[in-house]
Amino acid sequence: MSEAGNAVAPVSYKGWAGIRRAFGTPSALTLLLLGFGSGLPFLLIASMTLSTRLRDVGLDLGSIGLISLASFFYLLKFLWAPLIDRYAFPLTAFLGRRRSWLLVSQLLVAVSLGALALSRPEMGVTTLVLWVLVGSFAGATQDSVVDAYRIEVAPAAAQAALAATYTLGYRFGLILGGAGALYLAEFQGWQWAYMAMAALMALPIVTTLACREPVAPEATVVRRIDFFGAFWQPFTSFFSHNGLLLGLALLVFVGLFKFPDQVIGVMAGPFYLDSGYSKADIATVSKLYGIWLGIGGAFLGGVCVAAFGFRRMLFLATLGVALSNLAFLLMAQYPSQIWAFYAAISADNLFQGFAGVVLIAFMSSLTDRNFTATQYALLVSLANLPGKFVGGVSGFIVEATSYSAFFVFSALTVIPTLLLLAWLWQRIVEPVRDTGAAAGERQEQQA
Repeated sequence: MSEAGNAVAPVSYKGWAGIRRAFGTPSALTLLLLGFGSGLPFLLIASMTLSTRLRDVGLDLGSIGLISLASFFYLLKFLWAPLIDRYAFPLTAFLGRRRSWLLVSQLLVAVSLGALALSRPEMGVTTLVLWVLVGSFAGATQDSVVDAYRIEVAPAAAQAALAATYTLGYRFGLILGGAGALYLAEFQGWQWAYMAMAALMALPIVTTLACREPVAPEATVVRRIDFFGAFWQPFTSFFSHNGLLLGLALLVFVGLFKFPDQVIGVMAGPFYLDSGYSKADIATVSKLYGIWLGIGGAFLGGVCVAAFGFRRMLFLATLGVALSNLAFLLMAQYPSQIWAFYAAISADNLFQGFAGVVLIAFMSSLTDRNFTATQYALLVSLANLPGKFVGGVSGFIVEATSYSAFFVFSALTVIPTLLLLAWLWQRIVEPVRDTGAAAGERQEQQA
């Protein structure tokens, strides 16, 4: 590779060769380990492992759904992302703009997991909710910085492949935060489970200390705007590039894309228990076998986006995520049957992994690298916001109807998404925006 400032021939990231090249960059291992740090706390703080723990100690479904809203910081990270784009964290500023925030957020995640280990939700949920709030704020901040790091460390044309790399690490984190925690809870108790997960945060912390800062875009305007401009300019930039109508349509589409899957997320753990499966069964099928299916789906998504572009893969992923929810009807009709569990998880996780990488690559293509953390955090928040709020009341919906009716309802919510995609079809630009392959190559070399 040439030195910064010298011309570098454009680099192709399409197909299998592109994925091999992405794995070969110095940034690949860093993204793998940072992705692990992002995936590890999510289920423990904001999703199935926490809800399974609460159900295991006797909380009702309505309370579990409401407590899940305490992790709402994962949905609102775009509100403080402008500070992440504009400033380094004061106490760790010597690490650079990205790594300073990474280190602080990772340390806070580890502390919150340790505190959750010591909480006793069967005696009262106030302390638990407090630390879920702290953990979700720290985890959301960590995610914002990792996403910005991934986008800035490679050219836009490589994002589908690097999304698969990041997702691999993220899924490893989910395996340990899901299956690993459930196994430990089954045989050692919830306190040991959460303490072990807190200790595992040492891996991404060491990675942050060892990795280098990504090179800022040469045309960056971030340092030329004032404090207040850091909040409004990322949003005006997005709409000035796309136009008001198309910009709003893109935001709504991102918000609806994975809605069917997110609607059932909070109720998954309680549904498995109520269907007669043990915590060990859930760990083996959902959080071990299922995670590997998700990894396979993620790499399939990365290859397909490179080969066929966004539009057809967005359609396939949208439809697959919704229809895979109907597979859970097998579990509702055949409770305690392990084959039904495997069938439902196979369909669900394969399409979750596929759709996740397609969405990551698509959202990365919409992001202005001058405001990476802010714009991407906004898109990720919108991708989770609608389903999160419905998930908060999902326990009441199940209690008023049934699990089967709930799964059918979740699949039907795909209809507005498909209609909006039809309108966007000719407006989605396949070539991703880039600052130049040469600049991207230099970023990879120095990251």
